[in-house]
Amino acid sequence: MAIASETPRTTKDDVLKMMETLSNWGRWGKDDQLGALNLITPQKRREAATLVKEGLSISLARDAIKVQVGVSAPFEHRMLQTGAMPGSEYSGDLYSVQFHGFTHTHVDALCHIFHQGRMYNGYSQQEVTDKGAAKLSVIAMKDGILTRGVLMDFPQLFGVNYLDGSRPIYPEDIEAWQKQTGVAVGSGDAVIIRTGRWARLEAEGDWDVENDSSGIHVSCMPWFRQKDVALLGSDLAMDVMPSRVEGIRMPVHMVTIAAMGVPILDACDLEPISEAAAQRNRWDFLLTMAPLAVDGGTGSPINATATI
Repeated sequence: MAIASETPRTTKDDVLKMMETLSNWGRWGKDDQLGALNLITPQKRREAATLVKEGLSISLARDAIKVQVGVSAPFEHRMLQTGAMPGSEYSGDLYSVQFHGFTHTHVDALCHIFHQGRMYNGYSQQEVTDKGAAKLSVIAMKDGILTRGVLMDFPQLFGVNYLDGSRPIYPEDIEAWQKQTGVAVGSGDAVIIRTGRWARLEAEGDWDVENDSSGIHVSCMPWFRQKDVALLGSDLAMDVMPSRVEGIRMPVHMVTIAAMGVPILDACDLEPISEAAAQRNRWDFLLTMAPLAVDGGTGSPINATATI
């Protein structure tokens, strides 16, 4: 499968235009805080449940990493009570994690990204204070997400173990994946992008993630908006890094969250589901996930699961 050539240069003005043309602001009312999760209707959930054929569940989460990796803080797991303590009748511990970043599997809430002083649906960024997010926090996802998940496995498409360096994924790559697999993306779907990030880490060791990582190019965003996806995820941070858009560091995050109102799953471990999908030549599944119920939270560590 040929690798896509560079598309015409995307400028900052192009991205700013996308913030308007791809916007879902007001689509579900001026007070909406769910965004594109509104597309996951009761009927969509029932349809997604019918995708379960074998009853096999596979986690999409990376095990919590307790050592420093790249620019992301480690997960702290500290024991408070153990079996070695005299007279101990139980065990207990403490978890602490700065989950945003490139290491820990997490979901970004719609309050996570600001643009020109606003968040999704026009809410002011001033709604986020030292007490947390008064609007668009992760608590809006408390009831959980259950929908059809679709894995776009680009190393599988190109016949490699992982995508090299900061290789962008362009719209023509997405179309090539859809043509090869015959899987159509539809309204309310969660699209999960595999670049092979963890396979690359195993083969090459640590690298400068923010300046040499494959991911989605922002020119793909009209495609996802036209398909009305409810959630996007990947094994790193969705955005190709560097972004190839001068003046905007993470344009995919900006358009996805702040304009389209689509939550993002970052740093998933997609190696197990990639293997299972390739064995079965089956790329869709029931996706289930629920964040920690933190009122005011800007996101949450997450353990999403694919059931096939």
